[in-house]
Amino acid sequence: MSELLHFAEHRLQETALAVMASVYALRLVWLFRFRAGRDRQAPTGSRPPAMARGLLYSWLNVGMPWAMESTRTQAGLYAQFVVFHLGVTAAILLSFVIPYAPHWLDSRALVFGFEGVIGAAFVVGLMRFYRRLSQPTMRAISTPDDYFSLALLTVWFLLAVLAAPNRPETNEPILLAYFFMTAFFLLYVPFSKISHYLYYPFTRYYLGRTLTHRGVYPIRRGPASAAVEGRRVLAADAHRRPERSPTC
Repeated sequence: MSELLHFAEHRLQETALAVMASVYALRLVWLFRFRAGRDRQAPTGSRPPAMARGLLYSWLNVGMPWAMESTRTQAGLYAQFVVFHLGVTAAILLSFVIPYAPHWLDSRALVFGFEGVIGAAFVVGLMRFYRRLSQPTMRAISTPDDYFSLALLTVWFLLAVLAAPNRPETNEPILLAYFFMTAFFLLYVPFSKISHYLYYPFTRYYLGRTLTHRGVYPIRRGPASAAVEGRRVLAADAHRRPERSPTC
């Protein structure tokens, strides 16, 4: 291993991680300066709000595609979402395995696992980039940061797939490119839209608290909820029905 590759795998990554952690700490300090608003209405619903269940439901909602119409009716897009984020997780994990536990990669099964998951994420990245370019609605809501981040992530996936066997004697240029791009992402992500995951626990907490207070969370199913829905439909139907004039 050359001195440059050792620097890229260790000192460069450690410095970039320290910078990212410092920026995130500052952003969290800034976030907690603002006091969240309180609900202005009395609790609603047929029962007192189960706040703990509602908060848990809100946090875990991302793993329940049946709970939202957008994911329930577009299973393919949700599958892409899962594969893409599994690829991100695997590529990040690989950046720690190579410098600190390289003997793990002596297992061909583990190497194939990294290559398979990250390779699938690479394909999804290409599909997402094409969708963002080809659909007018996606172009309308996309920013330069969206294109830049997605393009770099897709290239990073490809480099991670090529770097997974970890053979510095034959593919050092690939390993250098992978670790330099990893360091760049660690520095860039806190200042980009990719940092949305930092705010996820807080935004879902406030959303879950509000919807639980209003009786929306946790969603009630079964005979009781069916009866309530039936009464609502009958009331709406009666409201739409024209009144009849009295007859003699």
